[in-house]
Amino acid sequence: MIGSEQNEDGGRGRSGGGGGGRRPFVRRRKTCPFSSKSSPKIDYKDVKLLSRYVSERGKMVPSRITAVSAKKQRALSTAIKRARYLGLLPYLIK
Repeated sequence: MIGSEQNEDGGRGRSGGGGGGRRPFVRRRKTCPFSSKSSPKIDYKDVKLLSRYVSERGKMVPSRITAVSAKKQRALSTAIKRARYLGLLPYLIK
């Protein structure tokens, strides 16, 4: 058929069948690492903490990967930008 994506067995999607009695996969929601009482405070001078949220290429890691809440992600990005401006963190790594 033209315009249709089907496998050799005639089915759509992944080959291997439909479940077969397995439990459905439920992804557990990650918690924000900055929301608890004993968590570290976001500070632009704490380069060791900030470098965990910067990729090896120098880009900020998104909150959907790090599970940081939206409010803390804004504070984190501001702290990373301040550290970059002061020369504590690099803008990009070649």
